[in-house]
Amino acid sequence: MDADLLGTFPNVRLLADHFAREIGATVFVPDYFGGEVLDFDLLAAAKFDQLAMEGFVARNGREQREGEIFATARALKRDLGFKKVRAVGHCYGGWASFRLGAKEHAEQGQPLIDCISTRHPSLLTKKDINEVSVPVQVLAPEIDPVYLAEMKSYMFETLQRVNVPFEYRHFPGAVHACFIRGDENKPGERDAMVKGKNAAVAWFTEYLKVA
Repeated sequence: MDADLLGTFPNVRLLADHFAREIGATVFVPDYFGGEVLDFDLLAAAKFDQLAMEGFVARNGREQREGEIFATARALKRDLGFKKVRAVGHCYGGWASFRLGAKEHAEQGQPLIDCISTRHPSLLTKKDINEVSVPVQVLAPEIDPVYLAEMKSYMFETLQRVNVPFEYRHFPGAVHACFIRGDENKPGERDAMVKGKNAAVAWFTEYLKVA
């Protein structure tokens, strides 16, 4: 499962194909925005003031979409028979990944999903971090107006306290959305995207092993 505000941006599909091929997994990119698409050029240029973000989030916020996200994860195991399920969450998908890995959603002692990877998460709360119960990978750009330093510190400290396996990788000079955008015109961004992809492949290769 993969999720991002740039839901239909071509790089999302390309990354999903890389994950599928390099991990040897089936990768789904579900639409949690009801077919709504934001302007890729404005998103890539971080011109959020020119996007009707308030209305978009109101239509596709946590309360509106969380049920669909849980239903997808349950269907993968119950209906389609996948033994292991993981979630990748870029930006908007960051909070969703943590919610999927929350201990409250475990069924018969088994977590709803088995591990998560989140990169430059948005809409994330401290409660989301407090309640996670599965292995967590975090990829954090240095420059991020959404995933701020205070939340980064809280993430690092809390994941130790709740005692889940985790990997936290800091990317100096990288900016929000680098792992999905991979803009060749921004110094180091394409390299950050490739390194982020490779990190996720290694992480999921380890945690998708079926006993």
